Amino acid sequence: MSQAAQTLKHLYDLPLIATIHATEHGRNHGIYTDLQHQIHHQEWELTYEAWRVIVCSTYMRHEVESVFQLPSDKVDVLPNGVDPQLLKPRRTAQVDKTVYALEEEQIVLFVGRLVQEKGVHTLLEAAPKILSEQTNVKFVIVGTGPVEAELRDLAHRSGLGHKVHFTGFISDEERNHLFNIADLAVFPSLYEPFGIVALEAIAAGTPVVVSDIGGLADVVEHGRNGLKVYAGDASSLATQVTSLLRNPEWAKALSHTAMEQLKKYDWNRIAFDTLAVYQRVLSEKHVLTGLAETAASSNGSDTLQP
Repeated sequence: MSQAAQTLKHLYDLPLIATIHATEHGRNHGIYTDLQHQIHHQEWELTYEAWRVIVCSTYMRHEVESVFQLPSDKVDVLPNGVDPQLLKPRRTAQVDKTVYALEEEQIVLFVGRLVQEKGVHTLLEAAPKILSEQTNVKFVIVGTGPVEAELRDLAHRSGLGHKVHFTGFISDEERNHLFNIADLAVFPSLYEPFGIVALEAIAAGTPVVVSDIGGLADVVEHGRNGLKVYAGDASSLATQVTSLLRNPEWAKALSHTAMEQLKKYDWNRIAFDTLAVYQRVLSEKHVLTGLAETAASSNGSDTLQP
């Protein structure tokens, strides 16, 4: 894709705009293998050739500026968005909570790919402390991925088998119902360029606890529309989760504030802002082309003077 974009740029003399939502360096916390070096170089080359670079969060702005040595005035931050209507369960029947937890249990929900950078192992490490203070809690883990077996083994070895429910893959409809019955949703990521699933939880009216990292740091303001924890810190996570489980009215108030702030993540607004970037680039390109043509004409006229 990078090479195709650069070829089209030079073949048709078109300005190139690159959108970067994650980097090889960020995903791996560094560059170590030959393949990673190859991907990293292609990403660097793409951003070098680009007229402007669009990223999805303040965190990603800092990352691309640092990793690719980009000037800050070359980068635009345009977040991902969410449609709250898509997070409302369509069926009129109520979901059967007992499929996931006992009626009296509070549900702590995770939704996402089961990969190392999502930090689910941190949630499982925090679970014993949470349960020591709030016994009627069930951890529902939604998703599949390469570390699923490892996470299931960790839950078993920690004696959490009856307190952790792995759902595997579920439909969007079932996910929406889970958001509605969950007491809170937890996203303890170690690396998260944006974190759209946290935005989806907010749109569904679910209180959230997130790592103070990446795009999640843009979405959540601690103590105002959710709670933040130190990434990879099980003790920090346990403390914040427990505080919300003990104070459901506070959790509801945080969720209400978060939903009121969703207008900044409206897809129509984001599309308008994206269009504005493209229009600005085309305008700048037009101006520079005109200046170049004027300069060429002037130089040509000079050579014809006796």
